Amino acid sequence: MNINGKTIFFDTPPVITGSAGVVGKKEGEGPLAQDFDAIFEDTTMGQQSFELAESAMLHDAIIRALTNAQESPANVNFILSGDLLDQCMGSAFAIKDLEIPSIGLFGACSTMALSLSVGAMLIDGGADCVVAGTSSHFCSSERQFRFPLEYGGQRPPSAQWTVTGAGSAVLKKEGEGVKISAISIGTICDLGITDANNMGAAMAPAAEKTIYEFLRDSGSKPEDYDLILTGDLGYTGSQLLYELMENEHGIDLRSVHNDCGLMIFNLKEQDVNSGGSGCGCSGSVLCSHILKRMKKGELKKVLFVATGALLSPTSNKQGNPIPSIAHAVLLEA
Repeated sequence: MNINGKTIFFDTPPVITGSAGVVGKKEGEGPLAQDFDAIFEDTTMGQQSFELAESAMLHDAIIRALTNAQESPANVNFILSGDLLDQCMGSAFAIKDLEIPSIGLFGACSTMALSLSVGAMLIDGGADCVVAGTSSHFCSSERQFRFPLEYGGQRPPSAQWTVTGAGSAVLKKEGEGVKISAISIGTICDLGITDANNMGAAMAPAAEKTIYEFLRDSGSKPEDYDLILTGDLGYTGSQLLYELMENEHGIDLRSVHNDCGLMIFNLKEQDVNSGGSGCGCSGSVLCSHILKRMKKGELKKVLFVATGALLSPTSNKQGNPIPSIAHAVLLEA
């Protein structure tokens, strides 16, 4: 690998040889329904809790990704995964029976980009096969971070709907698929946002910082990409990202940018306020819709920038601000 600034460029890019994105009922009613690998009408997944349902969904995505890559769990060197639940227990229960060396990651909603980035570095360091994945569930997240569903709390316009879904990707040294040409591990930003119902405002500065630094380190411009994909700023955060890029750097992203939180739902019809959020948002959209479009040749160069709000229930209740982070992954067909 070669490092320029904060960006790592791979001499021999790792390859995503298989992936899968699975979602719940509400997500399956959105615009991307035809591209998901599975849509579960019963979002309890036959389990006794929402948390175990999330684990079952992630397990399903991992097995589907391995099947699509024609790979066996026995041949996987490492599995990297994380989620929004305390101590990443969603991932722990999802992968505990696979007998694969596990590396737990917490990047909040940026976890899909983080797991791909760490996985790519492991492949570059000598691993043959690595699995990256993440998940979220609307009900488990609401219970942990805001209010139990029975409370019936009001949601302001800036609020986002946590996606019930999971995504997983299989990375190998070589093979057919989408290449990871470069990555950029983000740095933490904190602009003092304390409103847990306005994640877009908390995460937009991190997206602006990582995108700008990636463009600078790579000597590229927005128009060099078919798509700059964030996940998941939603409507409010995307508008703030445009303002920050224009005011700070004179860069207009509108023509090439989209956001997973805007893509997964129909904002006008599905009552999701500012759009989707959660680890499973960018995980499911990337590992199904985006990678399938890249394999078809509809997209050739995508800069995937997943964002995360680094709060906990304790820190938020104590009135602390919400730090954020964004990681970038350059995908090339």
